[in-house]
Amino acid sequence: MQSTLRPIVSANSVSSAANVDNKNMSQKSEKVGTVVSNKMQKSIVVAVEWQVRHGLYGKTERRTSKFMVHDEKGEAKIGDTVAIVETRPMSRRKRWTLKQVMRQAAQV
Repeated sequence: MQSTLRPIVSANSVSSAANVDNKNMSQKSEKVGTVVSNKMQKSIVVAVEWQVRHGLYGKTERRTSKFMVHDEKGEAKIGDTVAIVETRPMSRRKRWTLKQVMRQAAQV
């Protein structure tokens, strides 16, 4: 009868593995999107669009997600292309902060 042997894992190897995971987790996600709404004080809504291939038919389709973004200075206007970065929760739906306005929309 064979005995099942498990490798002995030292505490150092476990903590170093945890540190590697923490380094990956600490990298904040960044996205680029278009401002859809700026009617709130210090908040904007940014639509981020990406393409994905349909599983069966293979045609690429566009998907969109809307993010509530904290805009402290109120510098983003509707139609601007902005970069946003993940941050601590500011409110129930707001977990992103405006990083920079990349391109301003043409004014009418």
